Amino acid sequence: MADRLAASGLPVLPAFQAPLGPQPHNDQFYSPQQITLTLTEKVWAIGDTFTVQTADGAHIMQVKGKVVSLHGKKKFSDMAGNEIFTLAEKKLKLHKTFHADAPTGHNFDIEGNFSLGSSKSTVTFVNAADARPMELQVKGDWLDRSAKITLASDRDRVVAQMSRSFLNAREIVGNKQTYYVTVAPNVDLSLIAAICVAIDERENDK
Repeated sequence: MADRLAASGLPVLPAFQAPLGPQPHNDQFYSPQQITLTLTEKVWAIGDTFTVQTADGAHIMQVKGKVVSLHGKKKFSDMAGNEIFTLAEKKLKLHKTFHADAPTGHNFDIEGNFSLGSSKSTVTFVNAADARPMELQVKGDWLDRSAKITLASDRDRVVAQMSRSFLNAREIVGNKQTYYVTVAPNVDLSLIAAICVAIDERENDK
C-alpha cells in the first residue's frame, strides 16, 4: 500500500491508532486506509454547494450553502440527507472564524490566524473517541500551492495534506471547481472537508 502511494506521488501518512475527530467513529466518515477526498464546488450555483467524494468516485457527503444567511452557513449532510453539522462564520472576529454546530453536540471551531504570505488556522474540538481536548494547526502556502493539517502538539504528525500537484489541479470545468486532499487513516473525513471549505471561504475573501 505504502509503495503504491509513493509511486503515485501521494504523501504516505501514518495511521492514527485511536480515531481522530469530533464526530463519533463510524464506517462512513472514518477509513482504516489512507484516502484522497475530492471536493467539487458548483461555481455558479446559488449559494456555495460542494459534493465530497473519494478519488475513485464514492460519494461521502454533501455540503449545501444557505442562500439567505448572514453568517454564510453551510449544512453538511450524509448521502441520505441526515445533517452532520452546520458550519457558520462567527462574526465580530478579527480573523475569519467558523463554528460547526452538530445536532449531536459534537461541535468544533476553525479560527483564522494572522500570517504574512500564508494562510493559518487553528482547529479545536473534543475528540469523540477518548474525550480529549484536541487542537490542530492548518498552514497553507498559497504561492507554492500546498496546505498541511497537523497536530498542534506535534507539527510533524500530519493529519491531512493538500499537495502541490493536487492544488494545481484545481480547475473550472463547466460549472465545477475541484480540490483534492489526502487524509491519514482513522481521521474524521467530515472534519477535513469542513476545514477545506473554511480555507476556500478565507481565500475567496482575499
